[in-house]
Amino acid sequence: MKLQVILADNQVIFRTGVARVLALETDMHIAAQCSDVERLKESVGSLRKSVVIFPSSIAKDLRPLLEWIEQAGSRSVVILEHDATLDPAIAQRIEGVVLRSVAPPQLVECLHRVAAGERSVQRASVKTMPSPDRVGVRVLERLTPKELQIVALVSEGCKNREIAMHLHTKEQVVKNYLRSIYDKIGVSDRLELALFTIHHHALAEAVDRARSAIVRSA
Repeated sequence: MKLQVILADNQVIFRTGVARVLALETDMHIAAQCSDVERLKESVGSLRKSVVIFPSSIAKDLRPLLEWIEQAGSRSVVILEHDATLDPAIAQRIEGVVLRSVAPPQLVECLHRVAAGERSVQRASVKTMPSPDRVGVRVLERLTPKELQIVALVSEGCKNREIAMHLHTKEQVVKNYLRSIYDKIGVSDRLELALFTIHHHALAEAVDRARSAIVRSA
C-alpha cells in the first residue's frame, strides 16, 4: 500500500519541486497539494491516515491544525523556515521536522520514518555550523543585488509580470534578467532555479535578505 501524502506550501515553486521529487518514489502517492491552511484543513479532513507536510509559516498558531491532523489519524512533518523556531509544546506533537533547505533524499527518508511510526528531526544546529557552501558562495558573487531580488520573487512563485510590478520595471526587463541569472547559475528554468537556491544555504540566506528588503520597501 502506498504512503498517502498531503503536501502544503505557500511557495508554489518549492511545492512543485517537492511534488516532483516524491512522484519518483514508487511507494508514495501525493493525494493533495494545498496553498493555504484552509485548503489544507479540508484535505486533512477528507484524506485520513496521511503524512501531512506543511511549512511552519502556514499559520500563526499551529495547534488547531495539529488537532485536525491528529483527529484524522494522520502524522505531521513540518518544513522549518530559515531562522524560525518551534514552540516546545508544538514540537512535541510533530512527528517530523525538516529545514527549508532539506535535500530530496533527506526529505524522503524523513517521510518513510514518520510513516513507520518514528520521529525524524533534522536538527537546526546544522545551520549554525554548516559545511562550506563553495558553490553557493561562487554563484552569489556573480549575482547583482537586482538579480538576487528576482531570484527571491521567483522562489515565492511570482510570475514575470508580478516581479516587474514589485520592482517597478518592465516585464521584458525581468525576462532579460532571468536569462542572465540562468546563465550565471547554470539552470534552465524557474523550478531548477528555486531548487538550486534552497539547496545552497549561502545563496538561500542572501535571497532571504533580498526578500526582506523587498517587503520593507513595499
